[in-house]
Formats: sequence, structure tokens, C-alpha cells
Amino acid sequence: MSSDHIPTAEPRQRPDSDTLGITSYLMPCDGDSGTLQWGKLAIQKRDFEMVRTILWLLIAAMLAWLVWQRLRKGSVMTTIGFIGGLALAVYLTLAILLFVFQHKLLYIPWRQVESTPADIGLDFEDVRIATPDGEHLAAWYLPAQNAEWTILFCHGNAGNIGHRLDTLAIFHELGLNCLIFDYRGYGQSTGRPTEEGTLVDALAAYRWLTEDQQIPSESILWFGRSLGGAVAAQAVARLTEKPPAALVIESAFTSFVDIGSHYYPWLPVRWFARYAYNTKDAVQTVACPVVVIHSPDDEMIPFDMGRRIYEAGHDPKRFFELKGAHNEGFFENLALYQSIWAEIIDFLTTQHK
Repeated sequence: MSSDHIPTAEPRQRPDSDTLGITSYLMPCDGDSGTLQWGKLAIQKRDFEMVRTILWLLIAAMLAWLVWQRLRKGSVMTTIGFIGGLALAVYLTLAILLFVFQHKLLYIPWRQVESTPADIGLDFEDVRIATPDGEHLAAWYLPAQNAEWTILFCHGNAGNIGHRLDTLAIFHELGLNCLIFDYRGYGQSTGRPTEEGTLVDALAAYRWLTEDQQIPSESILWFGRSLGGAVAAQAVARLTEKPPAALVIESAFTSFVDIGSHYYPWLPVRWFARYAYNTKDAVQTVACPVVVIHSPDDEMIPFDMGRRIYEAGHDPKRFFELKGAHNEGFFENLALYQSIWAEIIDFLTTQHK
């Protein structure tokens, strides 16, 4: 299938792969075709790294000066005690900051939706989905001609549905219907994101497909990328009576605690984590085929986490190795990504004969 036929957004609409939001240095954030530009907070990655290096050097110089002053005025033992106390104070301060700001590090919504599928020539239905707890979710439904399968797309932790046009174009070219929704607090959806809230939102989107659109559960593919993989896995684990056709997890972490410990191995993340998002445990209980996609080049979420999620699942299951970085890999290796999805569809067709 030629990639030339896939509609794509204009360059101004596609997020710049060379920019990172400041918070992405604390926890990974994701979007399509590059990490999102956070308005005026977004700066060039290389420039921020330079600023960060200078900042650390200044801090180190200040600490060295303080230690030197202590050595001049006191004994060696007094200085050692001072250094130990200072190190403990810094450690506790960082731990408290990470505990307090977990929510802002995990959820990075962008309220303004700047692009729609119409901008890349795709027909879509602008949908509003009511949740059982009174929120209203913004969503798009993109039908494809003679589609046999429908994708329920749970996106990552950053931006909104307007930053996933490249993926929507790929699914449309593959002949797949797709419903993509914004979690509460993202884009035009009401509310504030929480772990349970994102699961409620995903299940509400699923009910819209099965009840409002009368789409059979056995023709629905749950697809989650990055944080969306955890959301999809935990939501599908709750569907015990009528499982979907499959659960497809791309570039996801095994759990919030695991990814937090990966970024902060020197902190007792397990003790103060306020979120679970345990993808690995959820996959063990789902009652449908599981597909895992991950790149060994992923710089945000280790490839090993993808393998562990796959190993936790029950047969039938498949693992596909992507290439490239966390955000750009699928688009920069478009032919490979298309072939992966073609194999997924063949795999599911075989399973559901």
C-alpha cells in the first residue's frame, strides 16, 4: 500500500519533532509526529538542554562555594554533617515536589483544538459523548467505506485529538472506522482528568459505538498509544461479558510506578505514587486477543516494558517491533507501520473466522 495516498496535515499543523514541553523532562509526553509545542512554554530541545546544563553547573558551583566556606570556618566533620544535611534537604524537596505535582506531570492537556480531519480531506462526525458521572466528551467518528473493523482510539497523555490526524489518516487508508475521543479535561471535553475518570471516559466511548451506532463488540479494536495503552488495557479488563475483537497497545509502559521508577530510580516512587495505570496486570485479565507494538528505539518508554506487557498476555497474542522514536517512529517508518496494521487485521480475521 503506497504511502503517497495517505492524506497528511500541512506542516504547520503537524507538531514539530524538535520541540519538547518543559514538563516532558520530568515525565514522558506524547503526540503524533513529534512531541507537542506547549505555546510559549515550548522551546527548542537543544536550547533547553543547554540551559539545564548551565543551571546544574551553577547549582554545583554554589554548593561547592558553600562547602568551601564551611571548610574555612569549621572542622571537617562539621562540613561533612553540613553536606549530608544539605543533600537530604534537596532529596526531600524533590520528592515532595514530585508527589505534589504528579497530576501535572502525568496529564498535559491542550484545550485548543486547532485542526480537524476536514483539514486533511477526511469526512467525520463531530460527536459529544455523555459519561455516567455527568461529563461530556468531545470525539470524532471517522467512517470508512465497507469497513469490517472499528478502532476505538485512546490517545496519549499530551495534547488533544487534533494532534492525532496522521494516525487517523493511516487508519482511514487501511479501511478502518475510527472513534477518537478526548479524555475529560482535554480539548473540548469537560471536567478534570483522573485515572478512574479516563477509564470511565473510554468505556463511555465504547458504549457510544455499541449502543448508539449498534456496532458489534466483536468488530471493535481497542487501540491505546502510550498512556492510552494503559487506559485501554484497564478498560478492556472490565469488559468480561462481551469482549472486543482485540486490544492493541502501542508504546505503553507496564505501570505508572514502573515508568516513574525508570525516570527517578533514586526515589521511592512506589511509596508515594498516586496513580496505578497498571497495563501489565490488566493485560493478564483481558478476554480478547492482545497485540503489542513497541520500538527498541523508544527514548521515552523502554522497549523492555513492551515485551513485558506482551509476555503478560494470554494467547492468542502478537508482538510487532516498530522502528524510531516514541512520537515520530510510526510516521517516519510509515511503510513498516502500515504493514504491521495489515498483519494485525489478517491476524484478527483469522481469529474471528
